[in-house]
Amino acid sequence: MKMESQYYFVLGSQNFLLIQEPFEEVLRERVEYYRSIEKRLDFWLLPSPQFLELTELQSIKKECLTNNIALVSTNKNFVTWLKLRFNNVIIGEFTGPSSKLKSPLAYNCIY
Repeated sequence: MKMESQYYFVLGSQNFLLIQEPFEEVLRERVEYYRSIEKRLDFWLLPSPQFLELTELQSIKKECLTNNIALVSTNKNFVTWLKLRFNNVIIGEFTGPSSKLKSPLAYNCIY
């Protein structure tokens, strides 16, 4: 098993983040910034993330509507900044991979 890492996330509805807010623009700017400083990406966009199945995140799962999406990162400061930028989101953290969560970046396919 791979060594565990700490992951931080910002979670919201797909409608809010992808349609109502300029989330795509924020992510595009972040990617361009990382390219300019030759930094490897440390964030991923996950529709209906499987980490919400963790026992310790059940209270967050209950708050979420269906059709949620999460930005997951190893950069806590970036996630904190996103929370300040987009008020109507939930932030949290988890550790993985683990026996309860084999793949921290796994998500459920939504059609």
